Amino acid sequence: MKNFILLLIFSITCFTYGQHQDRVDFTKASVYIKPEPLKRQIKGSVVYHFEVKQNVDSIFLDAKNITFTKVDLDGKPVNNIKTEKSLIIKRKFKKGQSHKLNIEYVTEPKQTVYFIGWDDEIDGNEQIWTQGQGKYTSHWLPSFDDMEEKIEFDLTIEANTNYQVIANGILEMKSKKSEEFPVWVFDMEKPMSSYLLAFAIGNYDKQVLKSESGVSIENYFYPEDSLRVEPTYRYTKRIFDFLETEIGVAYPWQNYKQVPVHDFLYAGMENTSATFFSDAYVIDSTSFIDRNYVNINAHELAHQWFGNLVTEKNSEQHWLHEGFATYFAYLAEKEVFGDDYYYWKLFDTAKTLSGISEKGEGESLLNPKASSLTFYEKGAWAMSILREEIGDSAFKEGIKTYLDKYQFQNVTVADFITEMEEVSGESLKHFKEVWLEGDVFPMEETKDYLMKNSSSLRMYYVLKHGDKKTFTSSDILKDSELATQLKLELLKLKGSFPELELSPLLTNDDIKIRQFAAQKMSEISEISKEFVKPLLLDDSYITNELMLYNLWNSFDYDRSVFLDRTKDIIGLPNKNVRLLWLTLALFTPDYNPSENTAYYKELIGYTSSIYNPEVRQTAFQYLFEIKALKGDGLANLIKATNHHSWQFRNFSRQLLDSLLNDEAQKKEIEKVAKQLSSTDLRYLKTKLNFK
Repeated sequence: MKNFILLLIFSITCFTYGQHQDRVDFTKASVYIKPEPLKRQIKGSVVYHFEVKQNVDSIFLDAKNITFTKVDLDGKPVNNIKTEKSLIIKRKFKKGQSHKLNIEYVTEPKQTVYFIGWDDEIDGNEQIWTQGQGKYTSHWLPSFDDMEEKIEFDLTIEANTNYQVIANGILEMKSKKSEEFPVWVFDMEKPMSSYLLAFAIGNYDKQVLKSESGVSIENYFYPEDSLRVEPTYRYTKRIFDFLETEIGVAYPWQNYKQVPVHDFLYAGMENTSATFFSDAYVIDSTSFIDRNYVNINAHELAHQWFGNLVTEKNSEQHWLHEGFATYFAYLAEKEVFGDDYYYWKLFDTAKTLSGISEKGEGESLLNPKASSLTFYEKGAWAMSILREEIGDSAFKEGIKTYLDKYQFQNVTVADFITEMEEVSGESLKHFKEVWLEGDVFPMEETKDYLMKNSSSLRMYYVLKHGDKKTFTSSDILKDSELATQLKLELLKLKGSFPELELSPLLTNDDIKIRQFAAQKMSEISEISKEFVKPLLLDDSYITNELMLYNLWNSFDYDRSVFLDRTKDIIGLPNKNVRLLWLTLALFTPDYNPSENTAYYKELIGYTSSIYNPEVRQTAFQYLFEIKALKGDGLANLIKATNHHSWQFRNFSRQLLDSLLNDEAQKKEIEKVAKQLSSTDLRYLKTKLNFK
């Protein structure tokens, strides 16, 4: 009972600190880890160096469900309390003292560390990667769920020699502790927050580039994706060089790495010096027009300054991360794709934000619970308007001053505004009230900004308020001076199109115009058929997919022709064309009936965990629609209900729930479930009673 009361006291004490320990300063950490993938386990040790700034009776580390085998202070065992969430060191620490804390531990992290591909029979697809966003690194390392505790982390990792290891900092050496399990030693020169600590282990090759300033840029890829390196990492060096120049502060870390990983939770994550991103963005050249990595590339790189070098104090300051990274990523895209691309992108986000605001759902940028759309897109708009208000020169000087002054520190929005006011000599009271504190999105102000800075948007607003019936699609297209984005918006203003007006669009030189027309032609007449057919092989996988379905649906007597023409197209990384093709082939009775078994087996195969969630989700959906979800497909669906990606997990659960409403499907599910493990059945057990 005494121990329980003592533990409660310490828990309350830690809570009142608000996680931040301002009486001690942890300065350096030497981390050693050995992942045990078959056990989903991490064995590790860490040596922390810290200084006592004020007398204090205890210190603590965040540690989620970690088993400690050794806790030494200055070489001697020390009295400590272990909870499910923390490690508390009890001792009277005196101001001015320096200490060394040595911890050894074992953990089976429930999140943050993901072991991918270790339970299948495919060699070479095994991965281990981390995602510590916010406060999750403490699941695999006793550390600090507090962005204000900045530490120089040096990471050493023991891993099988068959794999590549990537982590924060520069690889100092790869030593042979043993032939099978060498040790990878990474060095960081500067401090960072714990949530940005990361490592990835997998089967990788790499491309190495050099920035104009001499920084090494390592672009990793799977060996089988060597032909996708160029389109995936297109403009990487240009983006890096641009951001260094535009921001005005040198890239702050020793090197930069970009690593695709399987089943990632987000598009990308800006770990210090090591961006991890979803391998769904590893693309070929045709995919580039429809989906590319450029924006994510620039966004995560911008975070190396905004978020990593200078870090928010708390979630109320989140604009300083996401709004800034989004804005500078847009500027990088402007550098690559031109002014029109930039201003029309702002226009699109303004329309979305204005629509939300008109429904009374607008949000302040200082609201810690605001949506991603607010922090990212409204945040980028706020930066654009701020630059317009104070002028280009003052803005750039302010950004540089802000980063130089607060490097390796934590800040508030007020700190940033103060710097911009001092540099510009202007009061930003109105800007703060409207853009930071206000819930309403100021659409009129954004319209004025766009009309002032973009001739094509100025023309758009003039034409928008005129008679839309006075111009035809041919009028729009024949002007070669008009930006593609303007042409598309003018076409949208027209609403519906007579078939004769759509046909010329289908043969336009601009791929985006052709794609627009393809989206409008859900029903294709015999007259337009010959105009449409070439789009089956257009340089856009989205257009290929649209036209395959629309032609197949419109001309049942020619379905085999359309299927033959597109049989070798895979499509985007989500295999959009191939999955549709397989479904249509199975649903076309007279098309290669002898191959139906092979087609079905392939479609079922795409529900397997070796594919990313986007592929799997589409395969599940198609199989459900043609009432062919059974056997291995059902088994994979049941397993997917426990997936670590909440979006995919929720989709899988909803689909399974709908299947359970059908008595025949329910019996099939119960049959399949008998072949699965208790872990696989975690969600299903909440729906069915198993003996």
